[in-house]
Amino acid sequence: MTIQKPSPSFYSCYLFDFDYTLADSSKGITGCFHRTMKEFGFPPVDDMTIERTIGLPMREAVRRIVGLDDDGEIETFLTRYRALADKHMTANTHFYPEALRVLRTLRERGAKLAIISSKTSHRIREAFVRDNAETLVDFIIGCEEVRELKPSPEGIRLALTRFALAPEDALYTGDSATDAAAAQNAGVAFCGVTHGVTTAGELAAYPHKAISDTLETVLTLTAASFEKKSEK
Repeated sequence: MTIQKPSPSFYSCYLFDFDYTLADSSKGITGCFHRTMKEFGFPPVDDMTIERTIGLPMREAVRRIVGLDDDGEIETFLTRYRALADKHMTANTHFYPEALRVLRTLRERGAKLAIISSKTSHRIREAFVRDNAETLVDFIIGCEEVRELKPSPEGIRLALTRFALAPEDALYTGDSATDAAAAQNAGVAFCGVTHGVTTAGELAAYPHKAISDTLETVLTLTAASFEKKSEK
């Protein structure tokens, strides 16, 4: 296969969120929360309550779902959650049908690719390794690699530094308002996907290149595309 240099009209760098953007891990996340809560004797919650926290830092998710506020109690909960995630998470995480195809197409164009997520990077890497797709991204920046999680721009800026690129060279794609705010704070273009629980209207409140129900839209966007502004 001949690797082409990126066209000047396309972005040099494509950054992606993971959960609800490239992959659906909701079954794994809800299952691990339900199991952990049951073991500790917490009252059950519905799946949507858990799903609405996907993409948030785990401590914040535990606060919202379980109602814990003490740091020690949260850490005890998370220790058990992580042990269950080691057994169940990757098996219950699946890439969206077009996700790997889109990454391959961008790679064939010669683009640089990275993931910026609030998830642990090793958990994301497990999914890529399982599907023999680990070469499709240059690196993963997870919660362990930054001091401040999204909507802080730290992860996106770290990726740009590693690639030695400017903000205008990159497009960040995500599913949540947190992702959109991180892109805005980093000064990079944003593409929203509606795979998750955030609506198109919620995403459209932020500057964006496009809001779509498929990742394939990313392939059509260029640095010269008209950028819609926030309606706020």
